[in-house]
This record gives sequence, C-alpha cells and structure tokens, in this order.
Amino acid sequence: MLEEGGNAVDACVAAAFAAWVAESPLTGPGAGGFALVLPAGGRPARVADFFVATPGMGRPVPPGAEMHAIDVGFGGDSETTQVFNIGEASCAVPGAAAGLEAVHRRYGRLPWGELLQPAIELARSGVELSKQQAHLHAILDLILRHTGEGRRVYSRPDGGRLVPGDELRLPDLADTLEQLAESGAAVLYRGELSAAIVDAMDGDGGITREDLAAYRVVWRRPVHARFCGHEVVSNPPPSSGGILIAYGLGLLERVGTGHAGSADAVVALAEVMREQTRVRDGGFTSALHRGGLASRLLSDEGLAAGVARIAAQAPGRAEPAPAGTTHVSAVDVDGNAASLSSSTGSGSGVIVPGTGIHLNNMLGEYDLVAGGPATPGKRLTSMMAPTVVVGEEGPRLVVGSAGSVRLRGAIMQVIANVVGHGLGVADAIDFPRVHVDEPHLHCEGGFDAGVLEQVEAAGYDVVRWRRRNLFFGGTNAVEVLPGGELAAAGDERRGGDGVVVGV
Repeated sequence: MLEEGGNAVDACVAAAFAAWVAESPLTGPGAGGFALVLPAGGRPARVADFFVATPGMGRPVPPGAEMHAIDVGFGGDSETTQVFNIGEASCAVPGAAAGLEAVHRRYGRLPWGELLQPAIELARSGVELSKQQAHLHAILDLILRHTGEGRRVYSRPDGGRLVPGDELRLPDLADTLEQLAESGAAVLYRGELSAAIVDAMDGDGGITREDLAAYRVVWRRPVHARFCGHEVVSNPPPSSGGILIAYGLGLLERVGTGHAGSADAVVALAEVMREQTRVRDGGFTSALHRGGLASRLLSDEGLAAGVARIAAQAPGRAEPAPAGTTHVSAVDVDGNAASLSSSTGSGSGVIVPGTGIHLNNMLGEYDLVAGGPATPGKRLTSMMAPTVVVGEEGPRLVVGSAGSVRLRGAIMQVIANVVGHGLGVADAIDFPRVHVDEPHLHCEGGFDAGVLEQVEAAGYDVVRWRRRNLFFGGTNAVEVLPGGELAAAGDERRGGDGVVVGV
C-alpha cells in the first residue's frame, strides 16, 4: 500500500485485513480492536475504539446459556495452561469491520476496495503455514475445530489438523471480504452477513440483529504520559492496557531502569509489573468507565504512591492469561503514524457457516468481564494498547503487541529498551522479557545465568524459559531514527516481520 501511494493508515488497514487470513485463529470479521492514529502536521492523535460490545438487545437473557471450557497449553519450556470459555454464549458484538472502515474514511488515501484486494487474493490462493502459524493452530485446535464447520475449514484432507507447510485456503472468507469491498461494513451489521451471524447463535444466547445494527465506532482522546524525555501516547479508558503501560513507564523512570539485562533491570521490571497488578484491585474496573482514572494514576502523587508500594514490596495477585492479539505498526514518508491491534481472543469456536467469520469469545474472558454481566451495548474493557512514542521531532516509535495480559509488559519493555536503553528496534524486540505471575517471575531464554541467580538471591521465584516463546507477547514496531531514517521489526516469537519500502 505504501509503494502504491497510500499512507500509514492505508498500510495498517490493508495489513489488518490480510491478517484476517494469515492469522485467522486470532483475528477476523468477528474481532474487535483499536487504532491509534497520529497524523502529520501537528494534528492531535485519536483512537478509534472498535472493540467488542455486550450483546443482548431485543431479547431477555436466555436461561441456562452455558459456555464450554477448553484447556489450552502454550507449549515450549513451560507447562503453562489456560482455560478458555467458548461457544455462542461467549460471543460479543464484533467491531473490526466497522472500525477499519471508520479509520479509513477519516484518514485513508487509497480507495477502500483496493485495501481489501491483497486479503481477498490470499484467502483464495491460500497461505502456506509457517512454523509459528501452525503452532497457533496446534494450541487452539480444540477451539478452531470445535464444530463441524470448524473441522471443514481447518482440517487437512486426511482429517488431521494443519501443520507447517500446509496450505490454508479460506474461500468463504474471500467471499465475505468481497462483500465488504463492494458494500462496506454495513453488510455485516445490517445486511446479509448480519442475518447469518444471528442465525449461527443457535438460540443459546449471543448476538442479536439489534446488537449489530446498533454497533458504532467510538473516537477517543488517547492517554498521555512522559518517559525519558518522550511523550507516550496510548489507548485510553475504558480499556486498561494503555493506562497501565503509561503508569508502568512512569514508575520505571522513577525507580530506575538499570542496565539492559542486568539483575537491577529485571528486578525493577518485576516490581513495576507487580504494582500494575496491585493497582487493578478494588475499584479499578469501575473507574475505567467512571472517568478520572488517568489523571489520578499518572499524577505526581499517584506515581509517588506507587513507588512507595514498590519500596514496600507488597505481594501481587495472579492474573489469568488469555490468548492472542494481532498488531501492525506503520509510519509513512509524510510523518503519519498508525498503530492498530485487533483480536478474537482465543476464538469462540463459532464459525458462521459459509462466511469464514469466526466470532470472538470475549464474554468468556474473565479478565474482561470480571464485574459481571454488563448492559447490552456496553463496551468491554481490553488490554490492547496500540502506542506511539513521540520525541521532539515527531514520532519516535510506533509499537503494539499480542499477548493479552502480557502485552502491556511486552510493550513497556520494548519502549524501555529503545528509549531508555538506546537499543535499535530489532534488538529491543528480540531482547529477552520477563512477566510476573505471582508467585513466579517468568524469565525468557537469553538472560545471563548469573543475572538470574542474583535475582533469585533477592528473593524472587524465577521460572527459567530456555528459548523465546509467544507466551511473552508478539511485538511489532517501527522506529524513526535521528534524521528521519526508518527501521522496522517484527517479533520472531510470532513469525512477525518489519519492512521499509522506498529505499
């Protein structure tokens, strides 16, 4: 898209559609998400909130609507597993198609239909699964092939699951993409596709025609924070990821980042992550919707209180670890920056027959609905946090990540590596990461053994991973170097990539 004269938003939107094919286990027409756009020329940044909404308009809550529990393991060095709740009752109202259309309408340059063509071609011709893509299919197999429709779409000719080197064709999804290219998002919310989605609910709760017709994209002002002389711009409440990243970076600057990879740096990250978890207790969820949370947490008083709690080393609380998100970052020659994240969670297992639409399972994610059932039409909160770091001359780093509860830590660590430690974007993304899941401190493969021994001696229960793993997120970023030169990198943990065009 950039080579054809499009801007950063065109690139993000087209890549998001392509991800519906290449990463169909984690995103698609049934997803929700966010796009942070920082236009060139000093215009203010805005966030398009197209995350999922609570369903249920036009009908009473059906009695006995139940979800199905599926146990999923991450693989690799750890025995870490997570229970995912799926089925019709787990499906929230999707926003991806409406959101991509709204972002393009406000900021895009190329014709709408042109942005969908690469995804349509990929869906029809097929995608050869890489090792990383096939791994996603493996760990989510019980969800992807939960129903007959799922087995039809995601099985090999011999009936087994897809493996590396297999070609995945999604002709039904190609038809859906062609309808969106021709008629716009309205076809999914008020047209033929909306009827198919409602029919797929099978009377066990889920999405109604009224839910789809009432869905709207919400434009929001992003949250702002300072870190090492830069301004960090991210996703605001009612989502939680952006404000927690801003809070964590504010704390990290005050407690000190240490040297990259040192025991001091690992301990600082661990304690900041613990404080991010502690601050989510109590009335945090309601405050996300009530307002005023950003000004309270990011004030000098709020950050000082956090630093005091870190000094006291109060224990944190374990959090659930839901699955995947997809992300794309872009900067164009004019200085426009765009950061876009979307997700179907782990997927609900509900694939709308004949459409390739795999609906999300966000109502089955405890972390998103911990406050209990919400009013139909209400936005759920989210950890997704498309982010832009701004320096004196404009965008410095455009970044986002997969990893749900771990994505805020992945983004925070990449920002600290680039802005705080001076690493290039590729090295910053590849650098080993940490994640706190009380009482454990997970340390990714790549840390010096002596450093981890020092961390253990300081009283931490260290879980050593031998290699990099998608458990620690999948971060993609673009860096603007002094003088305007660009560098881009994707996360090997997720088979990501970075491309600089026109050079």
